[in-house]
Amino acid sequence: MNKNTFSVVVSTWLMLGSAVLMAADEGREPFNDRYCTTCHGTDGQGNEGVQAPRLAGMEDWYLQRQLENFRAGIRGTHPMDIEGIAMQPMAAKLSDESIADIVEWVGSWPYKPAEVTLEGDVQAGAQLYASCASCHGRDASGNEALGAPALRGQNDWYLVTQLKNFMAGYRGHHPDDTYGQQMRPMAQMLRDETGIINVVSYINSLVQR
Repeated sequence: MNKNTFSVVVSTWLMLGSAVLMAADEGREPFNDRYCTTCHGTDGQGNEGVQAPRLAGMEDWYLQRQLENFRAGIRGTHPMDIEGIAMQPMAAKLSDESIADIVEWVGSWPYKPAEVTLEGDVQAGAQLYASCASCHGRDASGNEALGAPALRGQNDWYLVTQLKNFMAGYRGHHPDDTYGQQMRPMAQMLRDETGIINVVSYINSLVQR
């Protein structure tokens, strides 16, 4: 992400976050917490411009866990996790009821795989994905019992960013982020950006199978 794009992303998220927090602090009732579409898109398919991932089709248990983690400061507090820092204030004021409502609302959105935006070595990515499959499944469809979300069909640029964050320790650093801490050594096995792009390219290929 270049400097200008970074500035736009941060400014957009901060302005929205300020508006949300001000409205909540003023005690506006009833307050509509369904503002996800502002950044994630009216169809929930994600928005690369502000690095907001696809929500449509995301598992309800995973979405709930991430919203709760953002609210608790378990995710989105590392100073280098730019996207997480932008998201954290969006969740900070959510009640359990609001989270349940958002999860149900998002669950009603129709799912379609995100568009492919990158190309890597799919064959090399398949070899790297072998270790990922033990949790996320051979077809990257996820495993609720292991707390591992589906990866296939997600925005590839989002997967790249999150794998980089895990690799660098920007995500999964909080002691209460059990699943994030499990992901950090797995991401480090990819070794570099080339490995990340290759494994994400392989995940993209699974949608067509």
